[in-house]
Parts: sequence; structure tokens; C-alpha cells
Amino acid sequence: MNIVVCIKQVPDTAEVRINPETNTLIREGVPSIINPYDTHAVEAALQIKDKNGAKVTVITMGPPQAEDALRETIAMGVDDVRLVSDRAFAGADTWATSHALYKAIEKIGFDIILCGKQAIDGDTAQVGPEVAEFLNIPHIAYVRKVEDVSDKSIRVQRLMDDGYDVVESSLPVLLTVVKEINVPRLPSLKGKMAAKKAVITKMDINAIGAEVENVGLKGSPTQVRNIFAPESKVDRKVLSGSLEEQVDALVKELGVMKCV
Repeated sequence: MNIVVCIKQVPDTAEVRINPETNTLIREGVPSIINPYDTHAVEAALQIKDKNGAKVTVITMGPPQAEDALRETIAMGVDDVRLVSDRAFAGADTWATSHALYKAIEKIGFDIILCGKQAIDGDTAQVGPEVAEFLNIPHIAYVRKVEDVSDKSIRVQRLMDDGYDVVESSLPVLLTVVKEINVPRLPSLKGKMAAKKAVITKMDINAIGAEVENVGLKGSPTQVRNIFAPESKVDRKVLSGSLEEQVDALVKELGVMKCV
């Protein structure tokens, strides 16, 4: 069984800055981490491997420094990693990113694809489902538990607003997972040593067999025109006194009739 996990290296949320000229995130000189939801996807893949036996390959699309994120997953225990990197991919939106990842994943081969439910820098939750659509395979979103895996099918729990659904799908399939699914393991010392020595396999646009018209800025049907912070309102009022007095003051402010 082959499991592919898609991860993304994202800026640490405490250090997010916007380039006013391009309306994109400034990544140079900003500390980067693995997208937190993606670490749960890696752990889910490793748990399937531990129980059923599988080869786990982690893939990311990004600049050369994204190697650091891949090495972290090697330290966790994955078998192989791939860096999809090419200047032609620059400026890609979710559609173009998904297209590039789909072409790369086709080359690798897969039975199960795992992704975090969304990336914390974009919060679109689009790439996983779009990859599944490009590959023409079923996908299940918001997976909170993997109940059973066989050579031909998988049964999972899908998180819902009022509980969860039990969903069964044939393989191949793509899953996007939520943080409730597990607690990611810590890298071992042996894993860290292996990660340090590992040679990262790189895949450029020619290696994945993609056309320039379908990836990067040229393949992106959407572009960011403007980014701005919402205006902060300073006309706040702080209510004081006992709870009853605060309720009365709030009712008066809102002009609402208080029910006795």
C-alpha cells in the first residue's frame, strides 16, 4: 500500500507580514513551520503504516527551503519525501497548486492520499478536494478517526457540527483530517540523524509532466487584488457593577425590552 501525504511549509502565525506591492505573504526572513493540520495527516499515515504496513511518501510544493519541513517528517518516520519546486510554480493559486500536486502524485503512485483540512496561511481548505477532483477519485473531508483500512476500502469518521458520520470508501481515496484525529509523535533521535543525512528528491515542472499554462501564475484563474486589515472600532463601552446592573445597562444600550 502506498500512502502519500501532502504538507505545506507556512509562516509562523506570530510573524505574518504582507508585501503591500504584491499583496502576498512575505516569507523571506520569516520563521516557517509545517502547517499544523498537516502534522496530523503525517501521523495518521504513520499509524496506518504501523498497523497495516505501507510506504509513506510526503510531498510538498514550495521553494528550496521547504526541504526543512520534509526533513522534519523524515525524523517522524516517513519512508520517502518529494519536493515539487520550480520557478514556474511561483504565484500559484489553489487551482494551479492542486494541478501541480496532482501531476506529481500521479508519478509517485498512491492508494491513499492524506492532507490537513486546510493551511493556516490561506485557510481555503481547497487544495485537498481539488487534487482529488483532478485525480478523479473520491475524497472525504474533516476525518476525525480512521476506523479500518483494507487493501480495497477504508472506513472513517467524518466530523460534523452535531457529531460524526461513519463513511466507507473504496481505494484509492483522498482524506483531509482535523486535529482531533491524533497527537503527532515526536521525532526520535534515530529519525533526526536520518533526516539530516537524507537526500531530498526534487521534482520540477518537467519531472511532473505539467504544462506551464496549468501551473504557477499563468495557470491561476484567480489573483489577489488587495489585502487589508479591518478597521478597529474605538467606540467601545465597558459595563461595570453587579451582574444584574450590567444586564440592565446592556438592555438599555441595545434598546431591548427586558423579559421578567
